[in-house]
Order: sequence, then C-alpha cells, then structure tokens
Amino acid sequence: MSTLKKETREKLKTVSTATICTALFKRGFRNQFIQNVHPLNPNLPNMVGEAFTLRYIPAREDLNPIKVFQDRSHPQRKAIEECPPGAVMVIDSRKDPRAASAGSILVTRLMKRGAAGIVTDGGFRDSPEIAKLPFPAYHQRPSAPTNLTAHQAIDINVPIGCGDAPVWPGDVIVGDGEGVVVIPAHLADEIADEAVEMTAFEDFVTEKVNEGRSILGLYPPTDEFVHEEFAVWRKTRGR
Repeated sequence: MSTLKKETREKLKTVSTATICTALFKRGFRNQFIQNVHPLNPNLPNMVGEAFTLRYIPAREDLNPIKVFQDRSHPQRKAIEECPPGAVMVIDSRKDPRAASAGSILVTRLMKRGAAGIVTDGGFRDSPEIAKLPFPAYHQRPSAPTNLTAHQAIDINVPIGCGDAPVWPGDVIVGDGEGVVVIPAHLADEIADEAVEMTAFEDFVTEKVNEGRSILGLYPPTDEFVHEEFAVWRKTRGR
C-alpha cells in the first residue's frame, strides 16, 4: 500500500531533479541520481512514484532460453502485472543495454495498469514506439532487438542498484527531462517541501538575472536585502 502523500507527490511534480539532488546533498546523500539514463520523451511532465523493483543477473544459458517467457511466473512478466498503480518500475539491468529490459507491449501494459513510469539502467527495444506513449520511460540506449537472453530476470521488489544509485522498494522516484533521482522514502515529505522553496527562490533569482542583475550577493543571497526582496516577490506572485 502506498505511503506517498498526495500533496508530496504533487509538490515533486513541480521541481527539478537538480534541485532535489541539492536538497539530498545537504543531508549527506551523494549517490541518489541514477547515472546514464535518459528520457525517451523529455517533454512529458515529471514522473513521480514509489519504486517497485525488478532485478536482472547475467544469464545462465541453460536456465534462460527464449521459452522462459511462456512461464506466467516469469519475474519480468509478474513484475509488469504486479507493479502497483502510481508506482514507478525501476529495473536493475546491470547497466547493460545489450538485452532489452522490456519492449513496447510490456511498457504499454504497465501504462494501462496505471503505473507512473519505468526506469532501467539497460535499454528498451521498440524505443521509438515507447517514445510516442504518454508515459515516462527512461533508459540508457536502445537494446539489440533480437538479443533477448543476455541477462535474466531473477527477483521482484528487492533492494537494487540502478545506474549506481541504491533503490529500496518504496523509495520515491522522480524523473524529469534531465534524468531520475531516488529519494529515500522517509525523507520524501521534507525534500519535497525544501525543493519547492528552493525552486521559488531560484525563479526569483532567474528573473533578476534576466533583468541584468549580478549574481554576487544574490546567489547565494549573502546581501541581507535580497531576503526582503524575495519576500515581496513571493507575495506579489502568490508563491
């Protein structure tokens, strides 16, 4: 059952992964951004949801022939059918895109079941079709269309590594046009609150810089009057 508050989800939809990473760094978390994964469609709204994980290992050929996909209990198939609505499927594909983590049919099924998105540190096949879906999907690069069995799905909803980031089931996953960050579940509310505050201030700063203002004393706000300016700016803009 989801523990992610609706208001926290909505706040995280309005902030960038860069801002979230800064908030996490302030708390000593340096490895929460998933490395080398990219959105197939960077123009979609933010992806936000709790992690539901799938883990792959290197294939052992006698245990992973193509006929394993006929098994209804196959971990990849089960994961697609069991990922909760509102969750993000996060796949540990060993940072190896040679074999597909999934294809367009499985991703479409995940979308139709109400998931919030999918992330793999490997690759997808049918990536042009997936890119056309109104569904956030992140991967390293397209997979070889016929190389299905270089790795094998082995476990569902266990702690994994994805693109060098640690992911526990239930962690909060946020994706935007740059990439994907993992927020430890117990920090989600406070990170969301801080990220919203940081975003408001950075919007204020951006406006002032566009007006020709120097960043010195403004960013960071070492001049005391900047805080007063920001308070007035927020009031006038309802931020």
